[in-house]
Amino acid sequence: MCGIAALLLHPQERSPRVWEEIREIFTRNLEFNESRGEAATGLALVRADGEMQIFKAPLRATEFVRLPEYERLMESINAQTTLVLGHTRLPTKGSPEDNRNNHPIATQYVVGVHNGQIDNDDELFQQFHYPRAAQVDSEIIFRLLDDVSPQQADEPYLDAACQRLRMLKGKFTFLALDTRAPHRLMVLKHHNPLCLHFHADWNALVFSSRYIFLRKAFGRAVITEALE
Repeated sequence: MCGIAALLLHPQERSPRVWEEIREIFTRNLEFNESRGEAATGLALVRADGEMQIFKAPLRATEFVRLPEYERLMESINAQTTLVLGHTRLPTKGSPEDNRNNHPIATQYVVGVHNGQIDNDDELFQQFHYPRAAQVDSEIIFRLLDDVSPQQADEPYLDAACQRLRMLKGKFTFLALDTRAPHRLMVLKHHNPLCLHFHADWNALVFSSRYIFLRKAFGRAVITEALE
């Protein structure tokens, strides 16, 4: 069990008040998901040009969000930011003391977060001869997606991606962004929770593993927004 907190933003100018609201909601979302994983917390920011910044540490969320590095990253969110991606970790494989095992996880092209457990990651790493940065099972999800370009013309991206992802065994709810298409977010829910809310005034999607957080933050509007 891990926690996912994320914001998918349309890259555009917003008022200082809205930017402050966005930062505050994301931080509260991350803290609210601490109960789903206290071993490590992480944050990734992605820009419209595909540039990515990641900060993570083996700390619970309430400690993580008070670090100067976290505060600096949050202050850097601006009109070019497309994704704010957070994770709270309950380890199933790979020590959180090795920060490479913590989320968000970045591979050659993809950055993502995962809640669940992959049972056949070792077999798939061996089958495809992928490089492996650490021990965490989640890494195989994003290695598989590296092989599928969102810019390919011969086959729809989602069809090609799903062919790869069907090889996974286990429980996996994840968010993944390919930096070759930094305005698009892949969302896959399989056995583990994920909810979302579209905030029209922000022109943003807000994701959380905790439905109750979205309900408290945005009211009854989110009552039907738990994903199938």
